[in-house]
Formats: sequence, structure tokens, C-alpha cells
Amino acid sequence: MLMDVNDMVKLIMQRLELWSKLAISHLPNLVVAILVILIFNLIARLVRRVLVRVLSHVNGSASLEGLIETIVVMVINVVGLFFALGVLGLDKTVTSLLAGAGVIALAVGFAFQDLTTNFISGTMIAIQRPIELGDTIETNGFTGRVISIKLRSVVLDNMQGQEIEIPSKDVFQKPIINYSRSGERRLEIVAGVSYLDDLAKAQEVAIKALNTLPFIRKDRPLQMHYKAFTADMVQFMLWFWIDQTLTSAPLATSEAIKTIKEAFDRNQILIMFPPSTFDLKNRRQNETATTE
Repeated sequence: MLMDVNDMVKLIMQRLELWSKLAISHLPNLVVAILVILIFNLIARLVRRVLVRVLSHVNGSASLEGLIETIVVMVINVVGLFFALGVLGLDKTVTSLLAGAGVIALAVGFAFQDLTTNFISGTMIAIQRPIELGDTIETNGFTGRVISIKLRSVVLDNMQGQEIEIPSKDVFQKPIINYSRSGERRLEIVAGVSYLDDLAKAQEVAIKALNTLPFIRKDRPLQMHYKAFTADMVQFMLWFWIDQTLTSAPLATSEAIKTIKEAFDRNQILIMFPPSTFDLKNRRQNETATTE
């Protein structure tokens, strides 16, 4: 048993001596490998600084800039690591790492298909820039102002106090209505006047009244067309263009409705509504007068 222990100790000492000799013989290569890694790390930092300056002038997407910088820095550092392993004579290790990286990338791609699709779609959105921060858009059944464009998702403010986060692949693959791209937007108001009113006069009054609003674009035609005869009114559609730098669509619609109502009241033009509503209002007024 004692001999076994002595043999074991002797074997360990021989191994340690061999390893120490190998370490001493490879020390210059180890120093060179460390220097190679440090040099490539320095190159990566310098390239990153240059990219920050260039991309800030070329592309306004912070997420895309961060992605490009991260990928470039990672690639440079990985190349430096492979060079360092080559200096140490670990060529087989480099080959194994490359093969392993390919297998891992394939497995991750299958396991996270949705995440990968969103990531690629977000990158394409950042490159093509069909939407930008502050744009008012409609997509996937939602309408709102773009407050964030991430690589994984697009965040909208629906102007009702909620934020809507839509996956990038849905935004990229489905139609987008961008109301802010041209800076202008056409709105529509549908109402009706009574059969006793002069239709030409109602048309003239409505157009003249809306043209007084400051956000109405004067270089675009403001149109009012009669649409149909209904049971109790002649229905019309009023189309007008607004400058979205001055107001939003909901506010513009509200102001337009108030302006039309006031103009029709001044000219004794009746905007029709269900007769039952009118009767109920008169009944309440009569009851109040009787009580008093």
C-alpha cells in the first residue's frame, strides 16, 4: 500500500514537472495570445466609437444602432479569441468551437422562432423606417402614436391612457396606415339636414364655416356631397384636410362639428336627429315649465 502511495506521488510530481515545462515553453505564446486578445478588444472599442458617430448621422434608430454596434464588437472580439487560440496551437479547439457554435445557433433558431422572427422584423423596420417616433399610425386593428420602436416590438399610445405593444413581425408583415408621413390627413363628417332646407345653401354655409378654422388646409379641396335620402333627412358627407402639426384628428373633428352646428343654427338650417329625441326633450321642457 505504501508503494502504491509512493508511486502515486511520484506520478503526480512527474506530471507537474511536465506541465511546468510545457507552461514555460508555451509562456511566450501565452503572452502573445493575451496581447492579441487585448489588441482586438482595443480595436473593437475604437470601431464602436466610430460607429456611434457615423450611425448617429446616418440612421436615427437607437435600437438599430445598438444592434449594429453590439454585433460588430462581438465579431471583432471573437475573431481575436480565435487568433489567440491559433497562437497557442489549439487549432482543433477552434474548429470544435466553430462547429459547436453552428449547432447552438441552429438549436436556438428552432427553439425561439417567434423571438427570432420579431428580432429580424424589428431590424427591417429600423432599416426601412416605414414608421418613426411620433407618427400616428393604424395597424393590426389599433390606432395610436408611436412612442417606442424596439427590435422586438412597437409601442403605441392609443391616446386613451393606454399603451399598446405590438410584436414587430405583426407590424412588418401587415398593412400600416401612416397618418403622419405626409403631415396631412383627410377627415369625414357624416350628418343630415331636413327636407325643408335649401341644400345648396347648407352646402355653402358648411364649407364657409369650416374654412375659418386655422388647421384646415387651404391648398386642399373642402368638399360636401349629399349621399342619400333617408326616412327623415337628406344625408351628407363633409370631407376636409387638416394640418396635423397644428392639431390632432379627434380635436379637429370636434371643432369642425361645433363650427358646423353653430353655423347651421345661425342660418336656421336643421341638422336632423331621431324625432323621438326631439319629442322627449320638448316633453321635459313642458314638464319643467308646468312645475314652475
